[in-house]
Amino acid sequence: MKLWKVLGLAGLAGVAASGAIIARDQRKRTQLSPEQVRDRLHERLAESESS
Repeated sequence: MKLWKVLGLAGLAGVAASGAIIARDQRKRTQLSPEQVRDRLHERLAESESS
């Protein structure tokens, strides 16, 4: 029974950590201006075309 508790707690910790990472990434994205987003997309497009 203890194994299931440990696995459950590990799963819960993984979900919480994933949520924190996603929230941090979302905050970072919402702080970008439309021009910055456009510039980043153009950079990524240029990198993918050069590959």
